[in-house]
Amino acid sequence: MMTHTEGKSLDLIIDNNHQSDGYCSGEVVSGHISLKISEATTVKAIKVLLKGYAQVSWMHKRCSEERKHLSLSKTLLASTGQDLILHSGMYVIPFELQLPQSPLVSSFSGKHGHVYYMVQVVLKTPFHENQRVCRELCIINPIDVNMPMLMSPVSQTCKKMIGCWIFTSGPISLSVSIDRQGYCNGESIPISALIENLSSRLVVPKAVIYQIQTYMAKGKKKIIKQVVASASGNVVPSDCSSRWNGNTLKIPPVSPSILNSDILKVEYLLAVIVQIPGAKNLEVLLPLVISTDGHCSQSFNTSRDSIMDMSLLYPRFTLPDVAEAPPSYAEVVSEEQFEEHRTPTYQPQPDWLLDGPAIANIQQSRLQPPPSYSEIYPTEH
Repeated sequence: MMTHTEGKSLDLIIDNNHQSDGYCSGEVVSGHISLKISEATTVKAIKVLLKGYAQVSWMHKRCSEERKHLSLSKTLLASTGQDLILHSGMYVIPFELQLPQSPLVSSFSGKHGHVYYMVQVVLKTPFHENQRVCRELCIINPIDVNMPMLMSPVSQTCKKMIGCWIFTSGPISLSVSIDRQGYCNGESIPISALIENLSSRLVVPKAVIYQIQTYMAKGKKKIIKQVVASASGNVVPSDCSSRWNGNTLKIPPVSPSILNSDILKVEYLLAVIVQIPGAKNLEVLLPLVISTDGHCSQSFNTSRDSIMDMSLLYPRFTLPDVAEAPPSYAEVVSEEQFEEHRTPTYQPQPDWLLDGPAIANIQQSRLQPPPSYSEIYPTEH
């Protein structure tokens, strides 16, 4: 924002070379300072600075940390022992600041923290407060999604039994694979999946991309999970299977993965979920690394240790030795859902429901307590 102080008007203009898609390490940030003076003014110095910080905070700032990622400074005009007097008129002073070659943390703004960079010009005059103008700068750390570790395919399989003890109705299994883990904004992820439903219930598969924000301060962590893209599949009836042969899910414009900060991380997961009425969902989670659209020519290595360790946050699913007991009513239906469906007002439908009479049965099973076993499996005489 332009500032005006006692006959002085100061502004900072950054060239638009990379303002829309961000600057990378090693690039030059250029622009100019516009100074309009209405009367002769004594100036001590004019400086331009480029600063970058990461900050996290939650619990009313009781958990907070800050890291300085960048600090550059250049003096554009300064007095040398004698007073420097600028007469009335318009002054345009160009500047250039080169970013360091080492990888920087990408700009980001989240619920409990952010990474921000700014260019600031400071006008110092005697007997007056310094006059400042700031402009935010977008920095991108490009990740080479073509590195071998991100080009390798990844797959996972999990199963679960529905019912309890002798009243089991058969397993539901899910196998998912993708051809690689590294993608760029705007790309579509081809998903191969096999859903086998040997239970007595209708199930609905769904694919979701999660953004995982991890904030770290004072030995504690705060994790935020957000859905950035999703798509539902067709209903899989009892004793049937469904196969996805490269069904795609497009990555929307999102912040790139942030893996090189010790207080803030941004990671992504592809989840394929089988929604089971009256039981906990079956879910496969595969890590993703998302980069920008490749506007920067540099490629910085991402260490294997910096890629999300899925076993720490999300344990792998395995077939238990005994069949899983049905969940309690409180596990299946939240308090908000109970209040919502108890009232006679309009009921918004869950996002995974499809039209059709068969799906109405899914809704009824999902929003009511699990029926007694005798209702599902009547005793044979």
